[in-house]
Order: sequence, then C-alpha cells, then structure tokens
Amino acid sequence: MLRRSIRASSSAAARYFSAAADAAEELSLSKDGEVKGGGKGGDTLCRRLMSLVHAKRSAAVTVRKWKEEGHSLRRFDLSRSVRELRKLKRYKHALEICEWMQQQDDIQLAPGDYALQVDLIAKLHGLARAQKFFDELPANLKGQHTYSALLHTYVQHKETAKAEALMKKMSEYGYLKYALPYNHMLSLYISDGQLDKVPEVLQELKKNTSPDLVTYNLWLSVCASQNDIETAEQVFMELRKSRLVADWVTHSTMANLYIKMAVIGKAKATLREMEKWSCKKNRAAYSSLLSLYTHIGDKDNVIRIWKKFKDSFRKLNDAEYICMVSSLVKLDDIKKAEIVFAEWESVTGTRDTRVPNVLLAAYINKNQMETAEDFYINSMVQKGIPPSYTTWELLTWGYLKQKDVEKAVTNFKKAIGSVKKWEPDEGLIKEVFKLVESQGDVEVAENLLLALRQAGHMTTEIYNFLLRTYLSSGKMPLVVAERMEKDKVKPDKETHSLIKETSKLCISDTSSRFLDKA
Repeated sequence: MLRRSIRASSSAAARYFSAAADAAEELSLSKDGEVKGGGKGGDTLCRRLMSLVHAKRSAAVTVRKWKEEGHSLRRFDLSRSVRELRKLKRYKHALEICEWMQQQDDIQLAPGDYALQVDLIAKLHGLARAQKFFDELPANLKGQHTYSALLHTYVQHKETAKAEALMKKMSEYGYLKYALPYNHMLSLYISDGQLDKVPEVLQELKKNTSPDLVTYNLWLSVCASQNDIETAEQVFMELRKSRLVADWVTHSTMANLYIKMAVIGKAKATLREMEKWSCKKNRAAYSSLLSLYTHIGDKDNVIRIWKKFKDSFRKLNDAEYICMVSSLVKLDDIKKAEIVFAEWESVTGTRDTRVPNVLLAAYINKNQMETAEDFYINSMVQKGIPPSYTTWELLTWGYLKQKDVEKAVTNFKKAIGSVKKWEPDEGLIKEVFKLVESQGDVEVAENLLLALRQAGHMTTEIYNFLLRTYLSSGKMPLVVAERMEKDKVKPDKETHSLIKETSKLCISDTSSRFLDKA
C-alpha cells in the first residue's frame, strides 16, 4: 500500500506541469476547432486524430487535410489535442502535431508548447534527443516551462546529478518561484531512497514559495515510509491550515500509516474521509479503499465499496477486478472471489492472465492442487487465456509442495522459456534442485542445467546442486570443471569437495549424453 501511495504522489508530481490541460476527461473539437468537453457530434478533428490507432498513420497529414478542407485551426486547440494524445500515451501523434505547428508561419507557439515537445521527444527518442532539442532552442523560448520539462525528464531517467545541476541553474534564473521543480526533486529522492535529502528540499521550497498539495502528499509518503505518525499528523495539520484541500491520496497515505501502526480507530475515520473523494475523476481511490479495508479485515466495507464502485462506472477494468478478487482471497472468502471472477469472465474480452492467476495462487497456497489443476484447464486453457510466467511459476510451486518432480520441473522450464529476459528467482531454483537432488535424478538435473544455461543463468550453486544430485545417485559426472570453465563459473570449496567425492563413484553415462549440449 505504501508503494502505491508513493507512486501516486510521484506520478502526480510528474504530471503536474500539464495538470490544467489534462483536467478535462474527454475532449473533442468542434468544426471550427474549438475544444469542448465530451460532446457528441459529427466529424471533428479530434475524432479524426483519435481514430489514428496505428502509429504508422500520420497525425500531421490529418491536421493538414483538415485545414485544406477549410476548417480554421488555432494554436490553443491544437495544443489541447496534443495534451489529450499525450494523456492517452499516443506520443508519436502528439509529437507530429507539435512539429507541424512549429513549421507554420501563422502559428506562434507558447513556452508550454516547447515544454511539451521536450517531454514527448524524451518519451519517444530518449534523453539525449530531448537534451539536444532543448539546447538548440533560442534563448527567448527557454523559460521556466521548458526548464521544468527538462528537469522532469532527468527525474524520469533518474539522472540525479543532472537534475541537481539544473536546479542550481533554475535558481540563478529565478525559475524556482513555484513548487513543481521541488516536487520533481522530492519524487526523485524518494524513488532513489535518498530520504535524507527530503528535509533540505522542503526547506528550500519554503524559502522561495509555498508547498502545494503534491508537495504535502510526497512529504506524507516519506513519513509513512518511516512509520512516523507524529510528523505525519503535523504535516497533515499544516496542510489543513493552508488554503489547500487534502485529496484521496492524502487520506490514503494517512490511513495506510495508521493501519501499519495498528491505530485502527484513526484509520477508519480517515477512510471515511477518503471515501468522499472517490468519484469518477478519482477511480483509483476505490481500489485503494478496497485494499485498505482489506488490511483491517473489514469485509463488509470491502463489499460495500465494491458495489459503490460498480454503480459509479459503466465498466471496470482488469486491474480493478484483480484488486477485488485479491481482497476477497486475503479475507479468506474464496467463494465470493470465485463469484467476482465469474463476473469478470462474463464482461471482459481481454483474457488478462493476471486475474485468474490470483485464484490459481489461492488454491495452491491452500494446498488444493487438484482444484488448481481443474481451474487452470477449465478457466484458462479451455477459455483461451494464455498462461504467463507467473502461471507457470505458481504451478511449479504447487508441484514442489506435492514433491512431484516431473511436473515441477516441466512447469519450471516452461516458466523460464515463457519470457525473453528471465529474472531468476533464486529461491525457486533452490527448491526445484533440492527436490531433484533428494530423488537423485541426474537426468532431470542435467536437463535443468541445460535449461538454465539457455536462459543465461549459470552459478556455482547450480553446479553444486548438480554434483550433489550425482552424489545422491551414486554416480560420477564427467568433466564438470571443464564445463564450469566454459560457462565462466568459478568453483568454490564445496565444488572441489563434491568433485573429489563423486570421482570415487561409477561413471554415469548420463553426463556424457549432455556433453555435446554443453
């Protein structure tokens, strides 16, 4: 919950420089190009731009054609379209419109337009290109907006030294008269775990300007990470004394802290306040409420919030169903979790593996492997939901519990092969090899070694597992030292001891069959 709270606060800081433009949920352009909220109507430039689903299609061509048809175009309207496309992560099309506007003699861009362009270039082409674009801007177009956009880019790329240097320059130019740059730095230090730098940033901020709501939310997230209720309450009181109004993120952070410190009365009161901020503009608040009520074991309120959630929105997304199914599993109500899952099946077409994985994990954790297998076959395979790495990993753990070496190894190998870049779980590797070692199955051990080599993960411990398996089987492996050298793995004391012990045993024909694959 704390990580979610910090992410929410950091994300708010990252988006803040375009918050005013992003406030409208649905924008459309009227025939003369004027931006209006959510109107139904006929052909508009916005609808044409939104219909460019494929990145290969050109937004600039669409805008040019619109103009050729006799429609007027204003910079303000195009800029709003750029922001809307950016909000939808349609960065290529957004940047194409920016570049088209730049080429028009009759459109004079504002500093905010260039700031957006810095951000879009960084997202599409990387930090170096964004830096080059910024450096080549004329001096009169560089202001607090473009500097803040570049700072935001440094923060996103975790370029701490560059961000700190840019802050000094912004201070020299007098661009630190508002909270946003400081929020960027707070977000950077929090994400990097440099919490010792937070007080200094806050002190500098207060010298030059006033904290905004994002500042307070980031500050509270630090208090929560340090389990510091006293300071958090002081910060919250300072927020209330200012002209700012706490939002759902503020209350979520406070409630999370109270729950962690077992101050349940205050947690419940905070959650009631938080619920007031759960509306169509803040749907993430509902998921947070579900998780927080789950952590205090309040199933009645979890079910009530879920009903309110569904009543408030025409359709819920996969992540929201995952949140509810997970909450019910944690509350040990598998039956209700199954009902919510069945509801998800009936309304979704996404086939998101993460949703059934929650129930699959629940069955396996309860040692209901037969139920887990039936669920996997009937609710995933037969319904065309593709298994993910997590699916195979869960099944591996389930079969490890049953000491079914064949199925455990089969699913473990499927897990490794299901991803382009595997991030090894040393605990899982250890448990799989321990099971293989206990059964002295050198054939399976060699196959595992081969699979791990193909995945690019070879360690001394893996070779030691292999040697212990040979020892357990009473057989001697061949040329282990040479194979380790080829795999660039260094033997340790245990390796040398195991090689010495196994050298006294009968030679196994198994290792010879795997030498060609080494």
